[in-house]
Amino acid sequence: MRNLDSIPLCEIEVGMSASYSQTITDADIMLYAGISGDHNPIHLNDAYAEKSRFGKRIAHGMISSSFFSALFGTRIPGHGCVYASQTLQFKYPVYIGDTVTATVTVKHIDTEKRKLLFDTVCTVGRKKVITGEAEIYIPINNET
Repeated sequence: MRNLDSIPLCEIEVGMSASYSQTITDADIMLYAGISGDHNPIHLNDAYAEKSRFGKRIAHGMISSSFFSALFGTRIPGHGCVYASQTLQFKYPVYIGDTVTATVTVKHIDTEKRKLLFDTVCTVGRKKVITGEAEIYIPINNET
């Protein structure tokens, strides 16, 4: 019986994509600071951030980039996959109240090694705020 939360390797094609959107809140930033230990005032302190080049607090870049993991684990390829690598280029800041849309798109399939290469992009509106590539490994048990 096929796992409905996974796509078997044999059904994945170059160009397939999935997206996830979430609005960044102050609570997200506070929780991430607590989990990560990153208490940089650019993320947490209004007075400090107002004097920065950004003019106000910005979200940790890794919050938005973590949405890629959500897509890999629940959409393409789905349950059981393993993150092998990720590159990230942070192009623009993400602010509290911004809605970030993460999109992953299959770029290359290596069936022999059971690895997929994805283009990864986060946008706010039409602006690309994060770009990169990810490599995902699909275990053999993903075929059922």
